[in-house]
Amino acid sequence: MPVLLIEKQTPQITVVTLNRPERRNALTIELLTELVAAIRLASDEPNERIIILRGAGAAFCTGMDLKAAAPKTLLTVSQTRLITIAAVHGAAVAGGAGIMSACDFVVAAERTKIGYPEVRRGLVPGLVMTFLRRQVGERNMRELLLGSELINAERAREIGLINRVVVQEDLMSEAQKFADSVLQGAPGALAQTKHFIEELWRRSVKEDIDLAFKHHMEARESSEAREGIAAFNEKRPPNWVV
Repeated sequence: MPVLLIEKQTPQITVVTLNRPERRNALTIELLTELVAAIRLASDEPNERIIILRGAGAAFCTGMDLKAAAPKTLLTVSQTRLITIAAVHGAAVAGGAGIMSACDFVVAAERTKIGYPEVRRGLVPGLVMTFLRRQVGERNMRELLLGSELINAERAREIGLINRVVVQEDLMSEAQKFADSVLQGAPGALAQTKHFIEELWRRSVKEDIDLAFKHHMEARESSEAREGIAAFNEKRPPNWVV
């Protein structure tokens, strides 16, 4: 049985399913390698814009086999030009919660449990700190990592770890709803915005402002900006060219 299922939902959206349901989708080297390859392959497709990541069976992903490591996977998920959406249910724990945290948008089913129990295994959750400090702040990060307790989806939403909580039957439709919103944006502007969000965390305020102005002017002078403004003024949908 393949450890990863890939479904081309539309020319612009690919659904990737972690497929080790008998192990609650615990991560292995094989699964991580195939996930990286699938994301890179989708990124090379010029029409591809979104990846929806989900888990088969009773859980999204309950962690990582202890001999496996995931730095390349988290970098690939977070730095792909594609918009990544995690549709999470059941549990997202340890490495599974790390992959979730690296995604651009997270929708979770009610009663989902999320946590980072690495310290309880004598491990340091260093990789995921990169994402948690940006998403939940230091105080909440200390609670999640030092207390290492599982939290429910509603608490995760309150602290900014996930975006939306829905009944499980609506999980994929909610992910699709956000995907549809993303597709209204200009491809180049979306990729540039995602890249700029990353750059903002590495610079001083002055450097941020200078860089922001540079990105702003580049976008304002682009063909996408001209089309977007024209469509707005003409009260019509924009015609984005991939």
